[in-house]
Amino acid sequence: MSGHSKWATIKHKKGATDAKRGKIFTRLIKEITIAAKGGGGDPDGNPRLRTAIAAAKAENMPADNIKRAIQRGTGELEGVNYDEITYEGYGPGGVAVIVDVLTDNKNRAVSEIRHAFSKNGGNLGESNSVSWMFSKKGVIVVAKSAASEEKLTEIVLDAGAEDLSDEGDNWEVLCAPADYEAVTNALKAAKITPEHGEVTMISSTYTKLEGAPAGQMMRLLEVLEDLDDAQNVYSNFDMDEAAMAAAGH
Repeated sequence: MSGHSKWATIKHKKGATDAKRGKIFTRLIKEITIAAKGGGGDPDGNPRLRTAIAAAKAENMPADNIKRAIQRGTGELEGVNYDEITYEGYGPGGVAVIVDVLTDNKNRAVSEIRHAFSKNGGNLGESNSVSWMFSKKGVIVVAKSAASEEKLTEIVLDAGAEDLSDEGDNWEVLCAPADYEAVTNALKAAKITPEHGEVTMISSTYTKLEGAPAGQMMRLLEVLEDLDDAQNVYSNFDMDEAAMAAAGH
C-alpha cells in the first residue's frame, strides 16, 4: 500500500479515536478564512472555499462557525491575518516531507517545525528541495466490501477520475483536484460511502522504511500533525504491514 493512503487512513482512524475535534475545527476554520480572503465569500465562484466548506460539513462543524470564518476572510468580521507558507524537509531514511502552514507568527512556526524534524531524525530543507516529486491529486479510498471493481470503475471514470488501484482491503481512486467534488458526488449518488477522501499531494516515488526508522517516521509525522500552525503534512514514505504493526498502528 502506498504511503500516502496508509498515513491518511491512520490519521482518519486516529482522528476518530483521539477526539481531536477542537484541533480539526481550528484547522478547517483557518482554511475557510484564507480561502474566502483569497477568492471571495461565494463558494459557487471559489472552488477552494467550496472544498473547505465541504470538509467542514463532513466534520459536522456548525453552520455559524463556517459563516463567521467566511466573514473573517472577507473582512466583514475582524480576524487574524494568516501567512500561508510551505516548508520542505527530510525525515528518517531521506523520506521527503512537505508541511503546509497557516500561521500568525512565522518565527514560531519555523522554529517548531525545525525542532520537530531535528528531534525525530530529520532536517528542514530548502524551498523546492522535495516538492518537485509531488503533484496535487484527489484521493478517495473505498472499501472493497462497498463496491466491485467493475461497478466502481464505471462510476468514477464517468465522473472524471484518472485511475483506480487495488490497495489491499480498499480501492484507491485518483483524480485531478478540480474533479474531486464530481467524483465524490458520483459515489454518494450511487450510495457508496468512501472510507476516506481528500485533496492531497501524491509523490511520484516512495521510500520504504522498516524497523526503527519506520517508527521514527511515524512519530515525526504525528508531531508535525499536532502543531497548531500545521494545516497539512505530506510525505513519500511507505512501509509494510509488519512495520505498521511494530510502530503501533
